[in-house]
Order: sequence, then structure tokens, then C-alpha cells
Amino acid sequence: MRKLVWDASFKRAFRRLARHDPTLLDHIFEALSALAADPFDPALKTHKLRGQLAGLWACWVEYDCRIIFTFDADPRGDEDVIALLDIGSHDEVY
Repeated sequence: MRKLVWDASFKRAFRRLARHDPTLLDHIFEALSALAADPFDPALKTHKLRGQLAGLWACWVEYDCRIIFTFDADPRGDEDVIALLDIGSHDEVY
């Protein structure tokens, strides 16, 4: 299981989503749990991004909600961490 690190931009976007659509929170936490357990779980539809977002990854929460993240090395250990960068609709994050 990988450690999830919430970036400040992710926290802001998460709070905004929680205010606009509180029913989405359960889906987000399920996706985050799955992401920590296995980032390449087929249900997440994880894919590498290209263009201006090259080097980053995205996964699916539900139809129009994506999480943008990157894999980083944990400075205090051997295991990688997942840095959560942004969350929102397809048009907001891409």
C-alpha cells in the first residue's frame, strides 16, 4: 500500500468539490483507497498524461471526475508515495 500525499492544490480542489457535490465524497474516498492499494487497478482507468501534463498520471473517480497525481520517492523510506495534485471534472483538470 502506497502513502497518499495531498498537495495544497489538491486540498483546495477537494474542498471546492465537497461544497458543490457532497454526494461525490464517497466515490472520491473509494477511489483514493483503491489508488493507495493498487494504482493500476482496472476500475481506476489509470493512464499517463501527455502534452503540458506530461509526466503526470490521471485516474477515474466517476464519469466526470478525475484525480491527477504523480509517483514520487519517499525521502524517509524505500516505498514510493503518490502525490495528489488536482481533482475535478475532465475539463477542469486537463
